[in-house]
Order: sequence, then C-alpha cells, then structure tokens
Amino acid sequence: MLINTILLECHDNIYSGNLSEDRTMERIKTCSWWPSWRKDVIEYCHSCDRCQKSNKATGKIFGLMIHIQEPSTPWEVVHMDWLTALPPGGDKSYNACLVIVDRYSKTPIFLPCHKNDTAMDTALLIWNRVIFHTGLFKNIIIDRDPKFTSALWTNLNKLLGTKLSFSTAYHPQTDGLAERMIQTLEDMIRRFCAYGLELKDSDGFTHDWCILIPPLELAYKTSIHASTGKTPAMLEKGWNPKHPVYTLKKDLVDIHPATSSFKLFLDKVRHHANQSMNDAFEYAKQKWDKCHKTPEFKVGDLKLVSTLNFNNIKGPKKLKDSFAGPFIMKPFMGQMKYR
Repeated sequence: MLINTILLECHDNIYSGNLSEDRTMERIKTCSWWPSWRKDVIEYCHSCDRCQKSNKATGKIFGLMIHIQEPSTPWEVVHMDWLTALPPGGDKSYNACLVIVDRYSKTPIFLPCHKNDTAMDTALLIWNRVIFHTGLFKNIIIDRDPKFTSALWTNLNKLLGTKLSFSTAYHPQTDGLAERMIQTLEDMIRRFCAYGLELKDSDGFTHDWCILIPPLELAYKTSIHASTGKTPAMLEKGWNPKHPVYTLKKDLVDIHPATSSFKLFLDKVRHHANQSMNDAFEYAKQKWDKCHKTPEFKVGDLKLVSTLNFNNIKGPKKLKDSFAGPFIMKPFMGQMKYR
C-alpha cells in the first residue's frame, strides 16, 4: 500500500507531472527505496493510462509498404486531395485547389475551388472540367474526406460506373502521390506569389495564385518525372506541348500522331516508363521495409487508437489526447486495415 502511494505521488500527482520513468525514478530516489523499486517504477509508468493516451507516438510507423495495382494506361487510376488554406484568388475568391493526379502518367489537374464546397459542387467540378478530357476513371484513391463519404457522392460514382477505393488518411504505406503533388504545387505557387495578391510588378502582372495555375500545370506536365524518366505529357499523349523556349530552336523534327510510327513510338515510351516505375517502387519498398515491420495484432487484443485524424473530439485540438481507448480488435478488413 505504501509503495502504491509513493508511485502515485511521485508520478501521477500534478506536482510530479506524469513524467517519464527516468524522472520518476530520480524523484523516488530522494525519498524512499525498496528491493524491486526500479522494476516497479518501469511497470507503473508503462501501464499509466494518462501517459499512454496523452504521450505522442515515437519511433517508426508500423506496416510494410503496400503496392497498389498499377494501371496499364493513363487515367485508369487517379489520386485526389485538396490544397487548402490559400488566400482568396480569382473572380470567385477561391480559397482551395482540388488536385487530381493520374497514377500512370503522373499528369496533374489543378482545379481552384472553395474549401467548403459540398459533395455536389466537387462532383460537378470533376464532371465539367475533368471527365470530358480524360474519360471515366476505373478507380479513385482519395482521403476519407466527409464530402466523399456522403451518399450523394457515392450515388454519383455509381451512375458514372466508378469504384471508390478509400485509402486511409495519414497512411504513407498506401498513398502519397496526391500529397506530394500538393507539396510541389504549394512550393511553385509560393515562388511566384511571394509579394501578395494585389501587388503588381513592372509589367502589370497581378500576383493572384489562380492566374498561375494553368502555366504551373503546364510546367509540371512538361518536366521529367523521376519515377518514369519521361514527362507526364509524353506518357499521356505521346508528345510534349511546346514550351516558349522552342521559339529559339529551328528545324525541329516531330513525330505527328497521324504517322504510322507513332503507335510504336508511344508503346516504346510507355514500356520504358513501366519499367522505370517498377524499379522506383521496388527501390522505395526495400528502403521502407528495411526500417518498418508488420504489427502483430490479434483479434480480441486491447489497443489504443491514435486521435490524429479524429474530428469529433471536443475541446482544443492542442490539448486533446494523442490516443483513445482501449478498443477491442475485431476481424481484420484487409492488409493494414483494422477495426
């Protein structure tokens, strides 16, 4: 009984701060001793409910890298996500940008929108600005965003014949293409919008991020991608849109889509890209798997769940617990998917 009182006072008490086992040991050393005190302190701290729920997770993320079934042609599989927290731009004061990326060619589409757009707004934006360019997708990899889990969006996808494939938010093993594209787009916008929205340069150019979207999209489409060794435009269409620098070149020889050799040329380019993408994935997977392991969970285990992506917890976000639970493990839903 006395030992429990000492542990409680030297660890749980607000004047002790629920600190680490090392600091708890240092505090206990100043006032008491018993034969198994170090072991007892370690067990007590490791089983502390408040510590487990409030401490931030450290160490490597569980799970080996998951290989998504790669498409064989452009616009079969797309990734979607949003770049938010943008300043108002354009004639409709857009404050977000919907980013759509073709998984095969890495071709991006940037669509200015509003952060609070409904599922219908987003679906209509895709229908009016994307579908007639690309055709229907076979698969969409998206974050578990509320607007895409709504019945309206699900019904619209059924009408389009599209199968929703949800990837887990904050889950780098399954998805990352859209997130990386958002980081790239944000960096590009920042480089050309560094002086505010209203300031004009000597040529009268207004630094409005919406104005920058078309040329930035073209810039990315005509740049070599590391994983394919080709430009997104080349893999998608078989040719690169002309860059202003081409006005400096003469006697350019192009392969027109109407020529008989175009299909052979495009097949060769895409075959090379497929090999490059597979090599890039295997290299990334080896590096990831070397530092990560698969969690050994069993049905019936009691586990705490990270609250990083919980939106229904009351109170200030900064002060919420890092973990909630414990919860009972149910039968697994699939690879790295648990209930």
